[in-house]
Amino acid sequence: MDKISKEKKKIFILALSLTFSVIILIFLSAFLFQSFSSKKCLDSYINFAEKNKKTIFSINKCTLFSSADTKNKTGSISNFTIENLYQFTDMAFYINNNSDEYTMENTLKSVSISNIQYIKKPSIGECALYYKNFNNFAKSDIEDSNKIDNQLNFEVSSEDEVDFNTPTIYNNCASPIVLSYVNSNIKTDYTFTDTSTAITYDGSLLNRTGVSIDELNCSLSFDVYITNNLDQKFKTTIFVDIPLESDDKQSSIMNGQYTFKPETNYIFYRYE
Repeated sequence: MDKISKEKKKIFILALSLTFSVIILIFLSAFLFQSFSSKKCLDSYINFAEKNKKTIFSINKCTLFSSADTKNKTGSISNFTIENLYQFTDMAFYINNNSDEYTMENTLKSVSISNIQYIKKPSIGECALYYKNFNNFAKSDIEDSNKIDNQLNFEVSSEDEVDFNTPTIYNNCASPIVLSYVNSNIKTDYTFTDTSTAITYDGSLLNRTGVSIDELNCSLSFDVYITNNLDQKFKTTIFVDIPLESDDKQSSIMNGQYTFKPETNYIFYRYE
């Protein structure tokens, strides 16, 4: 009986020792993993900070212009019908290379836009983002072929004159990124029975068709990627609240058009 008790005691002590050994091993592994992860994170942070000691590219200036128009119009003596009433906001973002001299570091090799997100969508209409010809800024012309589905790649040019009908930007940042937010099909087949009052094809159409600003409110974001001529890669995320009226409500798209120049300071951080 004593012999069996001694054997059980040995087995118990052995099991207890093994259990403590496993616990110690687990704690030691966790400590080593945490130390390794902390060192890796610290190295990553130091590397990131080293790459971003100075600002190479930023966006410190932008202009936003909002208005409205309609695609098709048919009329008679007694009424007037419009199809596809749309609201648009043209956006010009000026890349600043933060230098009076052009170098391989602060000139553009490639520019692209991706990851378009709608933080808040309007409750009426169908919204999308388009590339806009720089020379057509604040005009209601919308080219269906310029709709951005997933990503927009710009051609970067050093020529004195370029064709902005396709996505193009100067390599020295002399031209802005121009996009157009469009909310289409706000009203379709809407008929005006009062033909005595002249119709103006701008934001006042929204007012005359009973559309409210609250129905048009929209917020969006997108990423802008830059590669310079040293093949260094940069990124920033732009957030836009579609401007429809001033804070004091004295200026409004409902009066025809609304131009807004917000204070911006988007810094491109280098990630490669």
